[in-house]
Amino acid sequence: MRKFFGTDGIRGKANVEPLTPPTLTRLGQAIGQCFMRGNYRHRVVIGKDTRLSGYMLESALASGFVSVGMDVIFVGPLPTPAIAMLTRSFRADLGVMISASHNPFSDNGIKLFDPNGCKLSDAVEQNIEKQLESEASPVQPLHLGQMKRVEDAVGRYVEFIKATLPRHLSLEGLRVVVDCANGSAYKVGPLVLKELGATVIPLGFSPNGRNINKGCGTMHPQAMCAKVKEVKAHIGIAFDGDADRVSFADESGNLIEGDQIIALLASDWKERGLLKKNAIVGSLMSNLGLEKYLESQEIALFRAPVGDRYITEKMREEGCNIGGEPSGHIVLSDYATGGDGLLTALQVLSILISKQKPASQLMNLFTPFPQVLKNVAVSPACLTSPEVREAIETAKKKLEKNGRMIIRPSGTEPFVRVMAEGEDEAHLQAIVEEISNILLAHSKAA
Repeated sequence: MRKFFGTDGIRGKANVEPLTPPTLTRLGQAIGQCFMRGNYRHRVVIGKDTRLSGYMLESALASGFVSVGMDVIFVGPLPTPAIAMLTRSFRADLGVMISASHNPFSDNGIKLFDPNGCKLSDAVEQNIEKQLESEASPVQPLHLGQMKRVEDAVGRYVEFIKATLPRHLSLEGLRVVVDCANGSAYKVGPLVLKELGATVIPLGFSPNGRNINKGCGTMHPQAMCAKVKEVKAHIGIAFDGDADRVSFADESGNLIEGDQIIALLASDWKERGLLKKNAIVGSLMSNLGLEKYLESQEIALFRAPVGDRYITEKMREEGCNIGGEPSGHIVLSDYATGGDGLLTALQVLSILISKQKPASQLMNLFTPFPQVLKNVAVSPACLTSPEVREAIETAKKKLEKNGRMIIRPSGTEPFVRVMAEGEDEAHLQAIVEEISNILLAHSKAA
């Protein structure tokens, strides 16, 4: 069990423990000490999204890093995948992204990357927490780290992303609605697409520190869908607050699920001989409809726990180069070490151009099985109760032949997620309600 780290780094309310300046400074010291691995100047790259609290977290963490002798490079608001890329580009020892992703502006969080731009393993996170239990070891004044701000970070990432689109392709003639969620892609998202020739209709590109994810982005894609219909765009693209995931709308303004995008990429890459191992990696939440479609295309599906770092770990283990989740976290390891919404968008747009077909034809490759998901506000400790476990096993048996049930604590929010999938939505709804009520009753009794 880890005290601070969840599914995707550390997350919570800004200025509430553990995201307070004293704790963050101590955390910076502990992380820095875990990554000081040689007799040379160590460097950490720090980026953030557009939340007001980002300045506080950035300053506190940087103080901790500098106090143990680590140099800090500030790059400002950029997508999470940009920080992974820049960590490699600067040959830094560590990358830090300050973001709570799709959560409201009052939350914030910390995502960490190793020198290869990969998210940290559970074992490394446990080492950091162990280091927190020890006394800090500040260096002497002569060995303090330095801080500097890099001004060309946006340009570096923009050029990197543009290079993933084959040079013979142009986005000329495409009308694209781009919703940046008032988040970290507000500069780079429209800029990349415009430089590649698209006509861009931007949404959510005026952050004020408090409006990230508010009525926009992947959490509220209705604005994007409506705009696509209004301006008669060919496609709509929406990012979340840190732009590591993406949602789409077809030319009619219909929302496209992440599993459909995985199906599109997998079948296209197989057709072009680019799909490694004839397999992709999904998550426990990947739709059964996707699994059946991939079977029809003779493509295997490996499932990993929820979270894009578990997806990438499974991809490395199986030798796959496509992985992703229904939420729109898509990992294309030929180009990046984790989910990158803008990179995924360019790959989808390249297929749209090459096939010369409407998005509605390309992005609806299978009929999803109904899924019913409910977030129940109870402690994960409820799941250890023998009564609750027995009820869950009974419910699972009801779905054995034509469906499945997954119950798991959220790694980013204070919920237990109850999901049932199968052919009969009414039956699924009844099962989910039954388990949710049992969880709530047990929570009150405890």
